[in-house]
Amino acid sequence: MQNYETSVVVVGAGPVGLTAALDLASRGIDVIVIETRHAGEPPNVKCNHVSARSMEVFRRLGIVTKLRDAGLPADFPNDCSYRTTATGIELARIVIPSRATRYTATDGPDTWWPTPEPPHRINQIYLEPILFASAVANPKITILSRTEMVHFDQDLSGVSVDAREIDTDRAFTIRCRFLIGCDGGRSLTRKLIGAAFVGTPIIQRVQSTLIDAPDLKTLMQPHTPAWMVLSLNPRRTGTVVAIDGHDRWLIHNHLKPDEPEFDTVDRDWAIRTILGVGPDFVYRVVSKEDWVGRRLVADRFRDRRAFICGDAAHLWMPYAGYGMNAGIADAVSLCWMLAAHLNGWADVGLLDAYEAERQPITEQVSRFAMEHAIASIGQRAAVPASIEEDSEAGAEARATVGRAAYELNVKQYCCAGLNFGYFYDRSPAIAYDGETAPSYTMGDFTPSTVPGARMPHIWLKDGRSVFDAMGPGYTLLRYDPACDVTDLLEAAVRNSVSLTLIELSPDEAGPERPVEGLLLVRPDYHIAWRGHHAPSDPEALVHRLTGRAVPSHPQPAGKRAAAHALSGERA
Repeated sequence: MQNYETSVVVVGAGPVGLTAALDLASRGIDVIVIETRHAGEPPNVKCNHVSARSMEVFRRLGIVTKLRDAGLPADFPNDCSYRTTATGIELARIVIPSRATRYTATDGPDTWWPTPEPPHRINQIYLEPILFASAVANPKITILSRTEMVHFDQDLSGVSVDAREIDTDRAFTIRCRFLIGCDGGRSLTRKLIGAAFVGTPIIQRVQSTLIDAPDLKTLMQPHTPAWMVLSLNPRRTGTVVAIDGHDRWLIHNHLKPDEPEFDTVDRDWAIRTILGVGPDFVYRVVSKEDWVGRRLVADRFRDRRAFICGDAAHLWMPYAGYGMNAGIADAVSLCWMLAAHLNGWADVGLLDAYEAERQPITEQVSRFAMEHAIASIGQRAAVPASIEEDSEAGAEARATVGRAAYELNVKQYCCAGLNFGYFYDRSPAIAYDGETAPSYTMGDFTPSTVPGARMPHIWLKDGRSVFDAMGPGYTLLRYDPACDVTDLLEAAVRNSVSLTLIELSPDEAGPERPVEGLLLVRPDYHIAWRGHHAPSDPEALVHRLTGRAVPSHPQPAGKRAAAHALSGERA
């Protein structure tokens, strides 16, 4: 019986699991990924959007260009169009650039992103193969396809994973230091660590169907093409997503509260009503993709050496496209900490920050999504009977519904707040200084340098994003050359901490130039510490940020720091 040894086992080779593996490998950590599907087997058509924060991750991993070149045709508008039916009267349109103009567009609500990598509309069937190919080509990553995890046990030094080859029934063991469960909503990892989902188990059922309909694009030609078309009429409301920009479409039929089962509504009738086509329209069902919208967050994200990310840790309505993207954020948050520990420059105590940071954020985002879902359900239920009338009343109804649809949904399709506004306010590995980070909504945020917030993006004089210049570990940004950081750099060396110094000139600081002379930024671009000058006790700061001296009760933002040494003595 062949057994394996590795540093980290990742359970699940979906986008979250593959991103975790690629991130760890980029930091020099060897990984084994367990996946029940055949190698390269295509996924279901689930996620249709990759957020700006996720695209920043893929930029760092060196695969962002491949992702930009995949998906819809380069000139296909990524707009969201609201119509009476998919082939009917347009009520409103949220303009979103095609991938050909994604970096250069300046008009519309989706072009002001403070990042080198704005979002990308791409279905998971195109995204996942790129991630899989990148993982297969990486010598640090081993993917065991058609393999399932059966059980795992932990001890003081590692995890023993019992696995089985599905096709041969051969059992074997993988010995690793840590395990990450990215194994979906039915996660065995979650069950084995004793975690349970808490929240709202059913918000709405959606009858979804993937179809081939070569003639649909022609029937929709009176309007400019759109990535997503939402049909609003009193008979049936639903969503039509362009998958390849030609023949393939995903139809979401939003079931009503009095329609409790997926087969309550005739699928063919619903599709034709949403599309606005008659019985002579020809299409082919490729697959049924029915799903239940929920709001569930696990009550714990970790048990000692085992962690959960993505759908294993949280499930919610896919509004703002942030289900998969939140999972990718989980993975990146966890993996830089794991790598720091495995590479010897952080204590195991740093790993306590993962659950402390990610669980509250996913709880908050899940509520954003649920509140938006409830508002959308109410809006769909209130479509007036006159909306398709060729009359003054019909025109007024269309204007009212279109305006309301735009105002409600622009914040989810152009969700800068969810990308850049969230902050960690109760982490044991962030040196807070008493100031509270600005609040944010799904659509809006205020850039901030408060510890725990995301560092505001800037462009360097040489044309690079500041993110491209940052090191693999912590990065110290010095805005004031008068700040002597010798002692802090030496403390990092003494503790074998990865710390990169970047000098910034005044014209590189951008409009959000901090009043502090120094910002210490983590690998996930969140601010760990700031100060007008170097800390008086740099050793204590280094210990705090690497888990060597984590306080038993981390001091939250909004309360005055007791130890000036950890706050740069902000007065």
